[in-house]
Amino acid sequence: MVPLAQSLLSLSGRSIRQIVTRQAHHKTGPDFHDKYGNAVLVGGLAFCVAVWGYVATQTGLTWNVSPIGKITPQNWRED
Repeated sequence: MVPLAQSLLSLSGRSIRQIVTRQAHHKTGPDFHDKYGNAVLVGGLAFCVAVWGYVATQTGLTWNVSPIGKITPQNWRED
């Protein structure tokens, strides 16, 4: 903490203005999200659709089938 405080105190008004001016004129390029954000989103969507498409069509799961009228209770066995 002490070296940081000393370096902050040693900065004069002129050097602070130079740093701010240098950072203000620094042109930043596009970051990762600007470059690849939409591609990652579309890739994730395609992967999700492909996996759920496989699960829904190939695994043989029966979806939301009501057991009413298909399961009849058996009589209670008394031994």
